Amino acid sequence: MKKTTLLNPALSALVARCGHFDEITICDAGLPIPANAERIDMALSPGVPDLLSCIDAILSELQLQSVTLAQEIIDINPQVHQQILERIAQEQKLCGRHINIIYISHDAFKLQSHNSRAIVRSGECSPYANVIFSCGVPF
Repeated sequence: MKKTTLLNPALSALVARCGHFDEITICDAGLPIPANAERIDMALSPGVPDLLSCIDAILSELQLQSVTLAQEIIDINPQVHQQILERIAQEQKLCGRHINIIYISHDAFKLQSHNSRAIVRSGECSPYANVIFSCGVPF
């Protein structure tokens, strides 16, 4: 039995398959997911699991290079935005390097998510609660 934080086999396998600059989208329950994308659907009911729980689980094993957010989250969902920024700041301290945060329009975000190795759907039901993680290397 695995003893690290990330117990979900699909998420753990996803992180293991990723290489430098591969992208993973972690999204709310409403983000459109292309039919051809690998979908890892974590949603059980509205709000369960929330976006931040999914982020925390993935960050327990994933090395980040950068994070992409929809610029709309700044004004429309400032609480979730701040919590995401806190997690990125914590990751920067843990890895000892800068993690770039990129803001793009929500429309551009939806298009960029199509390039992700997989899209992880949470049960989050708040607006613009989506992130794209670009994978880094731990050395």
